[in-house]
Amino acid sequence: MQIATNGLPPEIFRSVTALAREAGQAILAVYEAPEDPQVARKADDTPLTQADLAAHRVIARGLQALTPSIPVVSEEDEQSLVFRKSQGRFWLVDPLDGTREFLARNGEFTVNIALVTEGEALWGVVVAPVLEAAYWGGRGLGAFVDRGEGPVALAGMSSPGPGPVRVVASKSHLNQETARFIEGLGPHELVQAGSSLKFCRLAEGQADLYPRLSPTSEWDTAAAQAVLEGAGGRVLTREGHPLRYGKAELINPSFVAVAPAYSGPGVPC
Repeated sequence: MQIATNGLPPEIFRSVTALAREAGQAILAVYEAPEDPQVARKADDTPLTQADLAAHRVIARGLQALTPSIPVVSEEDEQSLVFRKSQGRFWLVDPLDGTREFLARNGEFTVNIALVTEGEALWGVVVAPVLEAAYWGGRGLGAFVDRGEGPVALAGMSSPGPGPVRVVASKSHLNQETARFIEGLGPHELVQAGSSLKFCRLAEGQADLYPRLSPTSEWDTAAAQAVLEGAGGRVLTREGHPLRYGKAELINPSFVAVAPAYSGPGVPC
């Protein structure tokens, strides 16, 4: 795994990737059980299952053991939000991104862990347990995918041709504003994907743009943004600024994620 250390030994990042895989196995234990998972509702009416909590426990315990001086901010620990700051560094975790996909049993959910430093998603890992795929990387650090046969570099996989713009559309959150944005691109084809896999589809050359003009939280995007930027892509606000973390608001602004080699319509400037 070729990564810069940011003051941490390289084996820490290998251990965090292994930790994300372990959390994925905790999720699969619930996903593959014969009985349906119990579902609670959070204050924002999003679903919560025992798989979310099992993955959170694995990650929180593991990160605290690996890097006790770096705070862990997790979607499933409201008290940890006090550590979400624009200065310094913290781990930003979504233990189960795509709970709706999990409940629909379509396999398109992920475990997301990002290292945020001075507001930037410096490095991230995204594990899709059902797909048996792990993605990791960061800006200037490269990006890689491992589907069980060893790491493969994602750089150079994206090769947009002269055909329609390939647009990743959210299966759960395609609102009217996003639909209008997509129509404004001209000829296009939709690439469906769930959770943070939408960013990974860009990183591995299967799509060109991912417009997200409906709300997301910081833990939804940080790890996959790092992977995409490691492959040479970008995640930009509508004003053309890189998406940042530890903001005053947990909710991200609207953004457009851009594949490494894409420079056609729809890129914010």
